[in-house]
Amino acid sequence: MSINVSFINMKGGVGKTTLAMQVAFGAQAAGLRVLAVDLDPQSNLSQALLGTELYRKGVIDQNRPTVIQLFEGYLPATQTRPGPSTVSVEDAIMKPLSEKFPHLVPSRLQLCHTIRNPGGKERRLAEAVAKVQDRYDIVIIDCAPTDSMLTDAAYFASRYVVVPVKPEYLAAIGIPLLARSLKGFKQANQDHTIDIAGIVFVHSSDYSVSPEGRESIAEVSKTAKEEGWRVFTKEIPYSRSVAKSAREGRPIGWTRRARPKVVTAFSAFTNELFGAVGIGERLPEAAEPFAEF
Repeated sequence: MSINVSFINMKGGVGKTTLAMQVAFGAQAAGLRVLAVDLDPQSNLSQALLGTELYRKGVIDQNRPTVIQLFEGYLPATQTRPGPSTVSVEDAIMKPLSEKFPHLVPSRLQLCHTIRNPGGKERRLAEAVAKVQDRYDIVIIDCAPTDSMLTDAAYFASRYVVVPVKPEYLAAIGIPLLARSLKGFKQANQDHTIDIAGIVFVHSSDYSVSPEGRESIAEVSKTAKEEGWRVFTKEIPYSRSVAKSAREGRPIGWTRRARPKVVTAFSAFTNELFGAVGIGERLPEAAEPFAEF
């Protein structure tokens, strides 16, 4: 069965999608079977993994099933479909032609409507993933930066949570909010085991390695120690190649002019994450994230 990992922070713009994308690519390159799930109405992970053009043509223009239908349970009527029809998780999974690319349950903006009408939907993603998780080694869930039904859905579908943080004051304030959110979930669902795999620092500029940035790192590390959470030793350095990688829908190692130290940093973090969630033993012998890129 798969090990399911959500990337969550209650603050937006902290690198959740960047990490989810690169870990998905890295895990696939290392020989693991990967399913990525986009739980954000902004659909950034979908566009990053597919590329903007394929996302538009393959998801939007074709009106294909997305994560929305896993929550709503049906496909609505369209000009070519005279009435509603049933949908399965297999219908929502996009499978690229190349084995180097992970499978994906995409999202789209209309997921906002699901959030506005959340009643009784928080377990539906877990129910859907449970039907296919024997086909994957890891399921990676990219979450919206809000404490909503989607967050509960990610909790129910996950065994571990990874918390990306930019070492900046406003980005770091989402950590206590997440701690309260997860505590509330555990209290209400004591039969569900979910743990923080760790906090990872994602640098957004040279500012984040300044004294102010280091103070933010110290504050987050203090909170992590109080909560008993791991802080990953591998940090992700700032690089303009990250945005280019997302725009092209390609792994960081395929991106032109990506600095070797940046590729190495993503690979090192991915390996550290594998160790934290106990997936290392599933790797093929001598496998290395991004080694093929």
